[in-house]
Amino acid sequence: MSLSAAQSSYTSSRRRRPAEHDQDLPQEHDPQASLDHEQFHDRLTNPTDTPSTNHSICPALCTTKCMPAHTCQSHHAYDESWEEIQSKRTIRAENEVEANKLVNNYRFGFRKWKSHVTERPFEVRSEVVKELYSELNVIKPNSGHLITCGNVAYVLLFGWWISLAYFLIGLFMFITITGVPYGKLCLKLSCYFLWPFGKSIHEIGKTLRICCEQAPDCECDLERTEDDSPVLLPSPTDGPVPELPGRPLRTPYWHRFSTYVWLLLGYPPLVVIHSLACFISWILVFTIPVSKMNARTLGVILVLAPEDVSITSCTQRKHQIYETRALLCCYQATNWYYYKYTVDGINVFAVNLLPLVIVAIVIGYIDRENQYASSDVKFAIAICSIIPLSYYIGMGIASISAQSNFAVGAVVNATFGSITELTFYITALLRGHRAANPCLQEVVKAALTGTLLGCILFIPGVCMIIGGLKHSEQRFNSRSTGVSAALLFISVGGVFAPTLFSKAYGSLVCDACANSSGGNSSGAFVCHNCHYDLNNGTLFRNHVEPLVYTVSALLPVAYIIGLIFTLKTHSHIYDIHVGGGQENGPHGAVVHWSRWRSLVILIMATVLTSACADLATEHIQPILNQPNVSQYFIGVTVLAMVPEIPEIVNGIQFALQNNISLSLEVGSCIAVQVCMLQIPILVLFNACYDVGFVLLFSDMHLWASMFSVILVNYIFMDGKSDYFQGTALVVVYLILLAMYFFAPSPTGC
Repeated sequence: MSLSAAQSSYTSSRRRRPAEHDQDLPQEHDPQASLDHEQFHDRLTNPTDTPSTNHSICPALCTTKCMPAHTCQSHHAYDESWEEIQSKRTIRAENEVEANKLVNNYRFGFRKWKSHVTERPFEVRSEVVKELYSELNVIKPNSGHLITCGNVAYVLLFGWWISLAYFLIGLFMFITITGVPYGKLCLKLSCYFLWPFGKSIHEIGKTLRICCEQAPDCECDLERTEDDSPVLLPSPTDGPVPELPGRPLRTPYWHRFSTYVWLLLGYPPLVVIHSLACFISWILVFTIPVSKMNARTLGVILVLAPEDVSITSCTQRKHQIYETRALLCCYQATNWYYYKYTVDGINVFAVNLLPLVIVAIVIGYIDRENQYASSDVKFAIAICSIIPLSYYIGMGIASISAQSNFAVGAVVNATFGSITELTFYITALLRGHRAANPCLQEVVKAALTGTLLGCILFIPGVCMIIGGLKHSEQRFNSRSTGVSAALLFISVGGVFAPTLFSKAYGSLVCDACANSSGGNSSGAFVCHNCHYDLNNGTLFRNHVEPLVYTVSALLPVAYIIGLIFTLKTHSHIYDIHVGGGQENGPHGAVVHWSRWRSLVILIMATVLTSACADLATEHIQPILNQPNVSQYFIGVTVLAMVPEIPEIVNGIQFALQNNISLSLEVGSCIAVQVCMLQIPILVLFNACYDVGFVLLFSDMHLWASMFSVILVNYIFMDGKSDYFQGTALVVVYLILLAMYFFAPSPTGC
């Protein structure tokens, strides 16, 4: 079987595969995900699939007695074909913009983004996702049970106090006499909100209302809907119903005194009740149906005339023959798939964390004396507020890149891709320089090292574990990963070159040395706080500092060469092409954010990130002063990994979709940007405005980073991953964290 035949057979089989019914994510596929290694071997060695044999593949090796000629040919074709197919990727997208975003994920220097940047057609989405965006105003047949853990939890968390509030307000409306109709409505809603599942609220139409008003002895029952009396059916041929003599006309809604009594006395407390329930249920995410139910009740049902509201059982609405409009119907209070829910393209978790930004800025800049919140609380809120801002920055970068050419995308990724980390580092260096506090400089170096370790060990390790537990063994393009690994070697070697140079030529100086044997001069000496002194002599000014500037100039050049290599001259290494599945033309895509909107959001998010970073560095000192926690540990964990949480989530989502290649590229891309862009920018900033930042790291930073790079490259050599390899990376990462936790604080802190 020839290589081209194998590739065509693989591509056709890929396009025939249906998507999973509950998969509502971009359709990115690695060929390794669908073509097993052994299956591919069988396909090449099966005689029924190889009617013709080409003996020119291995003419020399096929002469051995231990291997037949056709077996040798098949094995060589297998090895060559597998390596080629291993590097192919077929991408299916709904439109051109989405295809550009998916292709950018495989490009070096581009941020890997999982979420859609365009609106997906609602009709092509799965039923599970359609249910997430339902407004609860459509009555659907219920195939499940109403008594579930989620519904019982609703009663315990929300139902009882909402029902009690309606009961008390109903009694109060009865006391006002004029509000009796609203009191009856509140009592009905009190029973409804105690257990709303399987019940529906309807707005009664004009025909049914006229029937009941003009025929007091009418047999229609507003609480029953199984009666199929034709008098209740609206008919276009019916003329206006004649008014009955002596029957008062229906007073318009805004002409009633009871309406104003309700809006002044009964409605305001319910606004508070429903708003509180709506907020709590929205923050919990998985109870968003409860939030929708409260919002719809507050905005629609409670502003209707009480006689227009009918509460019935959903099972009695099988034959809807009355002129009514469904307002609310809910069967389940929880839905575990709401982790996929998005608001304007932004995941609901990021949306829920966005108010933390406002809270952090308000309490940080107003409560300067820490009267209402301590420094620890302000620091925690400021750090957590960076998470949603990082997500918005990532969405803005992906949107602009998907709607622009690769040159613009590369520039945007290079400038805004590291803006969150750079903002924090520069803010910390400025504050440490103004306060003459060298500890913040060491914290910045620890954060830089922690980002390297997390991106090299933790992110790939977690993705391997989660992906391996679901897919057993995953494969990735070892050649394209080798490009990132080579750049990682170059970047880490360049960053730590000044440190190695200083240790080779610097003078070891100790603060205090004492003879361990008392007065005996021949005894051993014990020295404390030993370090390499670069201030004495001309070593630093004449040798180390020029080396730092040289390395800082060469690293961005290497980054640009990597971009040219992977995007232009050797783009065939990735060999990405868009396959079938495009349903909309390039002009039919509706993007969540336009380029200008994305740019405005990027700028706003950058400004807010600067403010939050300033607050975090302002209130970090009490945490650094904790005697039981090393300052190294705070830098390599909290300050390093919190801004990378959106990237960790993206990597895990890629791994769950059996696209481990992108999961590994997520960490490598960040690590390369830290070394080749962020650190040179910090050196350039220090050259323009001296804040005391010196590109010299401690021994622990040096050897931990070097060991991590060597380890991860060893694991990536075979092009395969499983949960055991991921566990090894995570365990090594935790061991390094333990070392930082028990390490003494930096000198002078």
